[in-house]
Amino acid sequence: MLTHTWRKSSRSGPNGACVEARLAEAAVEIRDTKLTVSPILRASRADWRSLLRTSGR
Repeated sequence: MLTHTWRKSSRSGPNGACVEARLAEAAVEIRDTKLTVSPILRASRADWRSLLRTSGR
């Protein structure tokens, strides 16, 4: 379950390559934590749910 705090993906690798996500108002924000200055991708909650369904989560 997402909250307003960044959460690391359960599929993150041991090499530090991972994605984090958090809730933000009416959207979900996603970032790449291996980048020192990562751009933040914003997706609607509906798009986020669709992504999770597509990935088998």
